Amino acid sequence: MGSLIPSLTGLAYEERARRKREFGDDVPVVLLTGQHGLGRSAVLDGLARHYHKRLPLAHVRVVVPGESAAVPVVPAEPGSVHAARAADFVQVLERIVCALAPGLGLFPVLVPGLFAVSGWSVDDADGRDAVCARHARLLIACGLLAGGERDVARQWSERVEASVAEAAGATAAGIEVQDDDGSQPVTAAILRELQSLRVLAAARTWYGRRHTTPDGATGKPDALLELGRRFHRGGDYRNAVENTLMAAFLEEVAGAYGLVRHLNREPWPLILLDEAHAPAGQRFLDLLLEHRATVRRPYRDRITVVATRLGDVPHEEAPQAVRRELTDLLPTVGGARRKQAAAIWQRTGHDPSAGLLVVPLTPLGRDDVLSMLDRASARLLHPHLASALHSLTGGHPAAGTLLCDAVVHAARQNRTVAPRDLLDLPTPQGRPVTQVLLEDLLPDRRQRDRLLVLCLARDNATAEALAEDLRLDGPEQLPANAAAQYLVERQWQQSVPVEGPLVESRLLQALLVHEARRTSPPPDDPHSWHEIHRFLHRYHVQRSAMGEADALRHNLAAGNAAGVVEMLADEFGAEEAVQSVEHWLKCLRHCATAPTPPPRNAPDAVNPHEDTGGWIDHRVEIALGEHAARFAHLDEAGRSINRLLHALWYLSEPYADAAIDTDAETLCQAVGDELGYLSRRHHTWYAALGRAARDWPVAARKRQVLPVPASEGS
Repeated sequence: MGSLIPSLTGLAYEERARRKREFGDDVPVVLLTGQHGLGRSAVLDGLARHYHKRLPLAHVRVVVPGESAAVPVVPAEPGSVHAARAADFVQVLERIVCALAPGLGLFPVLVPGLFAVSGWSVDDADGRDAVCARHARLLIACGLLAGGERDVARQWSERVEASVAEAAGATAAGIEVQDDDGSQPVTAAILRELQSLRVLAAARTWYGRRHTTPDGATGKPDALLELGRRFHRGGDYRNAVENTLMAAFLEEVAGAYGLVRHLNREPWPLILLDEAHAPAGQRFLDLLLEHRATVRRPYRDRITVVATRLGDVPHEEAPQAVRRELTDLLPTVGGARRKQAAAIWQRTGHDPSAGLLVVPLTPLGRDDVLSMLDRASARLLHPHLASALHSLTGGHPAAGTLLCDAVVHAARQNRTVAPRDLLDLPTPQGRPVTQVLLEDLLPDRRQRDRLLVLCLARDNATAEALAEDLRLDGPEQLPANAAAQYLVERQWQQSVPVEGPLVESRLLQALLVHEARRTSPPPDDPHSWHEIHRFLHRYHVQRSAMGEADALRHNLAAGNAAGVVEMLADEFGAEEAVQSVEHWLKCLRHCATAPTPPPRNAPDAVNPHEDTGGWIDHRVEIALGEHAARFAHLDEAGRSINRLLHALWYLSEPYADAAIDTDAETLCQAVGDELGYLSRRHHTWYAALGRAARDWPVAARKRQVLPVPASEGS
């Protein structure tokens, strides 16, 4: 972006210098896309910092439905420009005018139009205060009134209310009130007060040329009052008014760049529009692109617009949009600049979407993570911590940045950090990293709390059964479906799954499971980790043989490894038909992916085989046979299955990578040894188990799915 924006604005990114504008009179709208946390807003913050006070700049964040428009956005770094919030299309234009007016002029046509369409109902105090606050910002930005926003808003409210009362009194006395047809007393009063501050004749003339006189009207109606009336009728009338306001904005900006500004090569405005997927942002872009696609438009604006959108842009929504990767924006060595600009974007048709340059943001690379970790002492960090962190986050910038900050903070506290410690770290402010990340990635608390427990279920049907058992309430009839739909709306997945897992993102699933384990109430609580997995175990047992692997998995997640080993050992020794070896290996492979139970601080020496609600991670030691005395009650095959299960259980962890973990490498070899031993103990399964003994260690080292060989006779 630091290469593309200078070619659009004519100003360098890193230094206060001019650059040649590489695009002609037709410029693209740059749309940055990506899921939440990929850094879309951060890119706009960076552009705002670098171009602040260097050109006319407007930084607006469109309010997504459900958010509050009143909460200010704090800039990421000193010197940044606040992203002013706007909840609808008119507010977007108001915010842009407030930012650009001090440098470009007073917008004599657009500003009266914005006042004409933003009024309130008589006796609506809340609506009056909200609109007057918006009007105050416009009045101050255009130099029509001076003072603080609150004082100007109060002063403006008093003036308009007094004008409404005066007009109502005059009407009651039978006196005709100019500009007031009786249907819009507040709008008429607003325009009368604005008329006392500036001349509105030019605005009335301009808007009068763009709409016709209503049938039956006597005399020529006030064009500004008619504009407001049409806007508040809604539907096609509002759409036409919004189109008119956009035309006024573009024409006035183009008109501000006359001969003097052209000779001085003054840069055109830069508009940064965050969250443009929200209705108001989408409306602004649609109207802008429609005007730019007009074949014979009377003016050609060179406004640089950089917007962000959550998720991708479907082809059917923007069929002629030009799509480029970030690396495509970099200049080639020795290439002609204008040729490079044309290679990046040029209009290919008259569809509005042809004016769009879509650039998806990409995840961080392993080297990016390593550079962020370089702030910490390498002596205290695992040598492959960057690889582990990148594997866990998938290069997700928000997650990677927060985890790197937590690692650096821990290292500065003289603590060593290994891959298995990543999700247990606190932030520099002392809060758990998983809690902070989930609040950022899933801001809806109700849906986040639902997903903390429902993520433990196998699929949508199982999640609904769990939601019913836990009595998860809410306005929706199907809580699990609502939670999955929320993930779709947040662009974490494309659809609500039916057969597959409720949460498809590996990163999100890892964070949710870890947070569910961390925040689990005591074992006897119905909402505890152990009770949830016991319920899921019973649920899958009732689903007969198809649910056996899931039942074993939840039994293991509840801490009952002994029960799982007993079930696997019984089936191993049952001497069933040869086809059952495939089922046995699938059960073993699947149940070993179980999440680990909440840990306890000290072992329970009374009965190490009984689930007491606590758990200590001895998987590596058990897999290597160091706790053999605890399993003396098992036969040789049972003890081998116990070691094999614990080895596979450990290898299912995201940090158990044989390339960076010596324990994982040792256990990969142990898996092959145990399967080889078991193959010699079973006269009908020996061929399939022998192939698994060869294939599973290789697949485990490569972090691949463990292959289950087809059954054969001996």
